[in-house]
Amino acid sequence: MSLFSTGVLVLTSPLHTLPLRFAPVLKSAAKLVEHTLHVHLQPGLNLETGCAPRPSFIPPSADLPGIISRLYSNAADICAHLDVRLLLANIGAQQDLDLNPFPSPQMLSHSPEVVMTDFPIKDPGQTSMVARCLQAYTGNCYVCSPSISSVVLWPQLKEAIEEEEDSWEKNNLQPVETYRDVVVGGTFDRLHGAHRTLLNICCLMANRRLLIGVCDQELLKGKVLKELIEPYSRRVEKLREFLNDVKPSLQYEIVPLSDPFGPSVSDAELQCIVVSEETRRGGEAVNRKRAENGLAELVLYEISLIKDAHHTDIEEEKISSSSLRTRLLGTLLVPPTPQPALSRVPYVIGLTGGSGSGKSSIAQRLEGLGAARIDADQLGHETYQPGTAAYQRIVQEFGTNVVKEDQTIDRRALGRKVFGNKERLKTLTDIVWPEIALLVKERVQQAKEDGKRVCVLDAAVLLQAGWTDMVHEVWVAVIPEEEAMRRIMQRDGVSQEDAVRRLQSQWSNIQLVERANVVLCTLWEPDVTQRQVEKAWNLLQVRIQQEKKEAGFQP
Repeated sequence: MSLFSTGVLVLTSPLHTLPLRFAPVLKSAAKLVEHTLHVHLQPGLNLETGCAPRPSFIPPSADLPGIISRLYSNAADICAHLDVRLLLANIGAQQDLDLNPFPSPQMLSHSPEVVMTDFPIKDPGQTSMVARCLQAYTGNCYVCSPSISSVVLWPQLKEAIEEEEDSWEKNNLQPVETYRDVVVGGTFDRLHGAHRTLLNICCLMANRRLLIGVCDQELLKGKVLKELIEPYSRRVEKLREFLNDVKPSLQYEIVPLSDPFGPSVSDAELQCIVVSEETRRGGEAVNRKRAENGLAELVLYEISLIKDAHHTDIEEEKISSSSLRTRLLGTLLVPPTPQPALSRVPYVIGLTGGSGSGKSSIAQRLEGLGAARIDADQLGHETYQPGTAAYQRIVQEFGTNVVKEDQTIDRRALGRKVFGNKERLKTLTDIVWPEIALLVKERVQQAKEDGKRVCVLDAAVLLQAGWTDMVHEVWVAVIPEEEAMRRIMQRDGVSQEDAVRRLQSQWSNIQLVERANVVLCTLWEPDVTQRQVEKAWNLLQVRIQQEKKEAGFQP
């Protein structure tokens, strides 16, 4: 069966049976949907009536938070590629039960192309009627694609799940306490299953307003691979889209957090704060601040962390944004811009990074995998040799006192003339960088004659020198500033002050990553770096073969 981009999964099973049924249902749905899967709960829905049943409210019962957590946990294990969203528009208070939760169909951010259900089919001959009834019901709830398909999953689910009682256990009808105004905080980088669980439970608990503090600025400094955190505006955009799908009736207020508290310690209307096991202390600190400010304490509603079944040795055991960021290392973050002037053979990787980033060790690892390594720093030394065009111009511009007795350039003396003087430094780089570029092109041509398919240009000044027109992709090595400083001090025997000055004179990691196609990090053990490099190399080979195929070349 062909795949659909977006779908709605209507679950009709009693709530107490859902935790056991999520896995087989999600597996079946993931075979049909590629990108966004909306999940709609309507326990007890009868799709054998021959007409569209009327949507009804579900009371916010005490087991719903656990069901939400179980859904996203299963989704993370089974179909991590899917953007799963549990919709709560029909979860309502007891007094709303006689009202229609959908006075008009809800507009979702991604219009569903297929609707599926776990409704049990007793008579296979009624499958087509159930499918039509399902399609009509969904159309009453959501704005769907005009040609939406409907699929009854029961035939493939029947053997995968245990038979459960048709009745809804009475204790599941016990209501959960909800609150008018709820607050939550977090980084919300690349919304994952734990974020979705947290946000869904927040939406379940809130009746009127959900206040969301999104970490920014100072609060991001200690994050793992902070350079890969999405911009604040992008994180907010994704939050709003998700929340407006989940519960459009709520008022959402999203604010940036530059300190751990934000408006949670000053907003008198707030009643509840939702925390996780590891952020409970933060919630308690909020209440202490509120007490100091003469405000009522917030109810602390705690949710459990979701285990990450796919975590590696350098990742957290829970599902987390930092783990997702580490998985981006070595992958293509941004497609490369085609360079018409570049030959496809060899394919040139421009590798750059700040001092102490491990850039050169990465270049050596790529060389070990078969790339031709071009060391721009070594070529820079060649441009200073007597008899070169750059040598003559340097002496003319900076004087004979930068020449040693053996007639070679005294680079330390030259450095003192340009240090702290941007104009003089530009004069020097305007002389040297074009000469290095010419040597790079010669080495690339030599690599082509030697039959090399890939070159790696190891160049600290790749971006500053404007050499991106000589490479197909830009790869960047990053390392936290504290670790880079430690490495520089240990490697070069310089003071901490000198190491800091050196780092401050370079482009920041964020500036480099903004221009990167691929990012690598040497923070961990050498074997971790090797795995990253091999991952990046293997993915590169796939891209090269794909480019050849699209260009009409035979592999």
